[in-house]
Amino acid sequence: MGEMQGIENLDNPALSRLAIDLLRRSLLHYGIWFNEVDHQLGLEKALQIEDEVFAKLCPLIIKRLSGILGFAVDDGLPRSLSALPREKIISLIDAISANWLAGDGLWFQAVEARQEMYTAKRCNDTCWIKFSPFEAVRIKAMLELPDKGGLDALEVALGFRLYSRINTQTIERQGNSLVFKMVKCRVQDARRRKGLDDYPCKSAGIVEYSSFAQAIDPRIRTDCIACPPDDLPGDWFCAWKFSIA
Repeated sequence: MGEMQGIENLDNPALSRLAIDLLRRSLLHYGIWFNEVDHQLGLEKALQIEDEVFAKLCPLIIKRLSGILGFAVDDGLPRSLSALPREKIISLIDAISANWLAGDGLWFQAVEARQEMYTAKRCNDTCWIKFSPFEAVRIKAMLELPDKGGLDALEVALGFRLYSRINTQTIERQGNSLVFKMVKCRVQDARRRKGLDDYPCKSAGIVEYSSFAQAIDPRIRTDCIACPPDDLPGDWFCAWKFSIA
């Protein structure tokens, strides 16, 4: 019986590719766990359990990597990261946000190429059902927003979404309501540069914004002012109105 093959004979580039692929597998496995817990126990419990898991996992990850890569840790953070100039950290946040959007778009295009837009839209909308409240819960915890912070909490939270680092958006009070507009949309801008029609994202937007707002405060109602394929005024791509009855 022959010995099992291992990594001992790989050169440095091959080992590096393996390390990145293992990271990929780990990330996907983490997401699959979340998805299955959501399926078995519901989204609310999945969000609670994910928070508990990550609170224990993150220090372990940083501790192991610091021991191997030799970076110091201050208050649970790599010193080499927290010691960077503010502009560098913000650039890193922007790069992470842009990479997130690129991955989202590539998933959509791959499904559309193998099936059709209808199926890709179904997958996209379902992803937002889970991701949007997750993002809201993470922002709410990070900023220590109150459970029923109303429109004030929502206004703050909207400025900390991944999208806020990619697109240009405005927000204003109109009476007892909050009106949010996406003035520049990276996805739609790219489509227009290619001569394509606007992507009909209204179905995803309804799920995305309503679930985000309700995760911040379940009393908040979300109404779509306009979003593709609706007719648009020309100076924004979509607009949403938030209010509390």
